[in-house]
Amino acid sequence: MKKVTLSLLFVIIVFALQLNIAFAQPQQENKMGKTSDVLLPTPPMGWNSWNHFHRNINEKLIMGEADAMVASGMKDAGYEYVNLDDCWMALQRDKDGNLQSDPERFPHGIKYLSDYVHKKGLKLGVYSSAGTKTCAGWPASLDHEQADAKMFAKWGVDYLKYDNCNNEGRPAISRYTKMKNALDASGRQIVFSICEWGSNNPWQWAPTLGGLWRTTGDISDNWNSMIQILDEQVGLNTFASKGHWNDPDMLEVGNGGMTNTEYVTHFSLWCILAAPLITGNDLRNMSDNTHDILTNKEVIAIDQDPAAKEGYKLTSNGDREVWVKPLADGSWAVLLLNRGDQGCFMTMKIQDLDIKKAGTYTVRNLWSHKEEQRADGLVRADVAPHGVQMFKVTAQN
Repeated sequence: MKKVTLSLLFVIIVFALQLNIAFAQPQQENKMGKTSDVLLPTPPMGWNSWNHFHRNINEKLIMGEADAMVASGMKDAGYEYVNLDDCWMALQRDKDGNLQSDPERFPHGIKYLSDYVHKKGLKLGVYSSAGTKTCAGWPASLDHEQADAKMFAKWGVDYLKYDNCNNEGRPAISRYTKMKNALDASGRQIVFSICEWGSNNPWQWAPTLGGLWRTTGDISDNWNSMIQILDEQVGLNTFASKGHWNDPDMLEVGNGGMTNTEYVTHFSLWCILAAPLITGNDLRNMSDNTHDILTNKEVIAIDQDPAAKEGYKLTSNGDREVWVKPLADGSWAVLLLNRGDQGCFMTMKIQDLDIKKAGTYTVRNLWSHKEEQRADGLVRADVAPHGVQMFKVTAQN
């Protein structure tokens, strides 16, 4: 009897331990999810050095871009991250094996830069890769995750863009998980931007690790690149949620490779996709057109809507597409896209939206800032070639 009792007790203890292990992981995931929700309840907004300056960055430049973000009204429009991309680090780690900034281009170090940015009410981001070297060949963080995360935290970094170059063919999920765990243990809340290029369907696993994840390869400053990336977003809207965002790559607005009409289209599409709004132009030398695009608060409000819903393609007819996005107040954003080389007149039925039925709808154009009352249940407009018309549709009581 005594042997039976001891055996039963042993079974109970083992079963209890198994239950504890089984429930431990979901509790950790919930904690991680809540952290991301706090950091990114809406998609991040900021600036990144790569699209315009590539390798040619230095301390004075970054400080100047931070100054311009404030002076231009970009900060007031919601932009807050000032992000260094590749090539900020020295070609060698220091004697203790730690990353260090390039001593000539960043002579005062990253902590000095983060202090400068923070005093302006902004946040600082840096770049590394889940490989042995960055894409440009500088030291990266594979197998140095703990040390690098601690250094980022010590410097006061707020955002890490983590690339995928020189990864030695090692599994993506394990590489990004290591850095996520290192960031969690660093003692500082740091936005984790997973730049895995969409190679391993990150939308299926990255939401448990990062606040945003790249869904594509790099964008280029031309219409074909931008529109191809748009096509790759179809069907991904269900993976985005509060604190976790699909990232179709950074904005090219103002870099000169597209027309003003195409830049309006680019910005409008990224906003209806609830994409991160990370600009890549020189903020110190913006044209009025570029400034007006990037600071259109009505369009930005669609991107930053607290419902945390990503927009999606509703209909497609050749070069004519309708994209829509449900909003927290019960209204909808509607975007009419003309991908063709000729202007066209486009129409969509409001009844195709999951919107409150009403006799009259307010249809507000988010670029002209004009609105009209529609009793015919239609949204319609002339749309320029490679252009959009973007509206907010609200049911009237």
